[in-house]
Amino acid sequence: MSGKGNISSGHLFATMILFEFGTALVVPIGLTAEQGSWLAILMALPGGILLFLVFDYLFRQYPKLILSGYIRAIVGRYLGWPISLLYVAFFIYIAARNLREAGDLLVTTAYDQTPILLIHAVMITAVIYTLYKGLEVFCRLGQIYLLIIIGLGFLGNVFILFSGAVDLRNLLPLLGKGWKSVLLTAYPNIFLFPFAELVCFCTILPHLNTIESARKTGVAAMIIAGFLLSMTHAIELMVLGGNVYARSTFPLFTTISLVNIAHFLQRLDAIVILTLIIGVFFKMSIYCYAAMAVAADLFHIEDLRKMAYPIGIIVLFISIFSALSYPEHVEEGMASIKFILPVFAFLIPMSLFIIHLIRKRFSH
Repeated sequence: MSGKGNISSGHLFATMILFEFGTALVVPIGLTAEQGSWLAILMALPGGILLFLVFDYLFRQYPKLILSGYIRAIVGRYLGWPISLLYVAFFIYIAARNLREAGDLLVTTAYDQTPILLIHAVMITAVIYTLYKGLEVFCRLGQIYLLIIIGLGFLGNVFILFSGAVDLRNLLPLLGKGWKSVLLTAYPNIFLFPFAELVCFCTILPHLNTIESARKTGVAAMIIAGFLLSMTHAIELMVLGGNVYARSTFPLFTTISLVNIAHFLQRLDAIVILTLIIGVFFKMSIYCYAAMAVAADLFHIEDLRKMAYPIGIIVLFISIFSALSYPEHVEEGMASIKFILPVFAFLIPMSLFIIHLIRKRFSH
């Protein structure tokens, strides 16, 4: 992407919602809260909004700089450059994890005879092609696919409700193991995944047409995405129950597979597969773009679209070799939420925010 393209608040709104959906719609989240996992999502939402307001504040202070730019401006070049380089590795790693999750679902559900490398290669090729076309093109595509994914979600929910598989009693007891388990699930787990991951939008916000629209648009997108995620996981719990939900690798797929209306409407797995492909495509693309933007900034590459090919190829190979199996991939994901995401999505941005406030206070 050239870096000169401007995006509107509508573009930002659509891409943020699709990013938040990502894999969070399909994989189980908030397992320790059991029946209260849907409530944990709502509890984590205010913390996610507050963190996004920190991102927005830093963006307003340095409206022409992306994340790596104001890291160097705040902590200095010698410390800021290596921190920014670590962000490139972080963005690439999370993009590779998203690609792996999509590939594993497709292999598990529909393409069990297809080499996973081929599935990953096809998906990353689409990402590289879209990123090379530019940020505006990518965000306009987001507006189209947001309508598609909402339509798929509406159809899926209607089919589930009419199938008679929903049982409200599966949500009881409402708090599962109590308020403490719900709160500990919301913070830090759901707060970090998917809400704190919006740190990669710190490379996109400088391309907004109007600086003032970032805060209102971002908060609105987070609220809508949070409520839709909560509703989706609540429906999964009502259909599967807490035990099956926790044991399912992809609970949304398990839920939709139970739909059977008059022995006519069955096998609606394509809805889940399309939802995952769309969500992962946009989330992975945004992570790849963030890596491209930071790398181009650090190495003074004027046309960051040139970074699409090397970043995409690196993501492809990391997605294959990062884990030997899906269970191993899940274990790495738990470690990532515990050790990696807190540092890059929360601790570093909050440290930048505090250092900036201190410098601003003593500069007057």
